[in-house]
Amino acid sequence: MVGVSEDQPPEEPTVAAALPEEHLPPKRLPIFLAVAVVLLGLDLLTKSIIVAQLTPGHPVRVIGDVVRLTLVRNAGAAFSMATGMTWLLTLIATSVVVGVIRIARRLRSVWWAVGLGMVLGGALGNLVDRFFRAPGPMLGHVVDFISVGWWPVFNVADSSVVCGAILLVALTVFGFEPDGTRTGRAVGEPKTGEESAA
Repeated sequence: MVGVSEDQPPEEPTVAAALPEEHLPPKRLPIFLAVAVVLLGLDLLTKSIIVAQLTPGHPVRVIGDVVRLTLVRNAGAAFSMATGMTWLLTLIATSVVVGVIRIARRLRSVWWAVGLGMVLGGALGNLVDRFFRAPGPMLGHVVDFISVGWWPVFNVADSSVVCGAILLVALTVFGFEPDGTRTGRAVGEPKTGEESAA
């Protein structure tokens, strides 16, 4: 068995692990939940209005032919992919929701809370369609209605998930961690104003 070298330096503790609870940023669960609830409500409201007011195949022009409202029922994922695997998409979305909620319980970053809240709100919005719209539970078709140029028709939930994911990728690239710390910062080193908000 290969032994560990005695002169190998120990792993450097993270800021969150080294500081006592009272010196850590507060947990951001309320922000996460507020963002998710607002976006879920907006998604459900807009879909209800569109279903009540529009007929498939009869789009309404908002800005010429560039932006239109058009009712489309999507059995697949984004860009209408995997239309024959609606049940699998439902299971994947459910797993995403569970995973996001588990991460959110430990959040201390405002922007991570916002990003994950956007992902959760959007995922739940489309899950409601999967479970409660025709043709049946776990097979329901998602209501899409926003058409912009050549881009595939989407809804508020789709926008929420995509924008939230972009925000989370940006936070990761710039080293902002879900626990409110930043990668590479020495233990105990004070934060700048911008980093405190993250």
